[in-house]
Amino acid sequence: MTLTENFWDTRYINNDIGWDMGEVSPPLKAYVDQLTDKDLKILIPGSGNSYEAEYLHHKGFKNVYVVDLSKTALNNLKQRVPSFPSEHLLHQNFFDLKQSFDLIIEQTFFCAIDPKLRISYVSKAAELLNKNGKIAGLLFDAPLNTDTPPFGGHKAEYLNCFEPHFNMLTMEPAHNSHPSRQGKELFVNVQKKN
Repeated sequence: MTLTENFWDTRYINNDIGWDMGEVSPPLKAYVDQLTDKDLKILIPGSGNSYEAEYLHHKGFKNVYVVDLSKTALNNLKQRVPSFPSEHLLHQNFFDLKQSFDLIIEQTFFCAIDPKLRISYVSKAAELLNKNGKIAGLLFDAPLNTDTPPFGGHKAEYLNCFEPHFNMLTMEPAHNSHPSRQGKELFVNVQKKN
């Protein structure tokens, strides 16, 4: 299955984005609220409308980057947050990125890509992260769809994906999920192996 730029742009143009909560995810908001280093270079892959990027930006984080295949999604963020730096809106494929980051915020991207690409995602994330870099975010802990995003999964599968490149800090059911996702999310926090 190839999820192309056109596929994603059409979803955003038609507002066919049922996973979009219209606000920052509560577990990610809580995670961001405990971060103290405003100079962290942060990437949000498959960012979509990226309320997380908006929240980080308004909290004073200056090095927040979003990457998405959908120009419409990136434009939606820029229209909502005109002060968000245009050069931090990366209209490209995550797998083609060449920069380095301290933190990757995972919010639906892992479960939006073809499940066959999950091992590649973890490998690419490890490549993009600086020493001691982390991935923090949410993964769906439910079967979900088999033929179209979002694709679900379960903890044992995810542990197998991350283990070669990351040390597990946390991978537990999210206790503060949005009501629409209660009982269906794992909060994950993993650190790159050095």
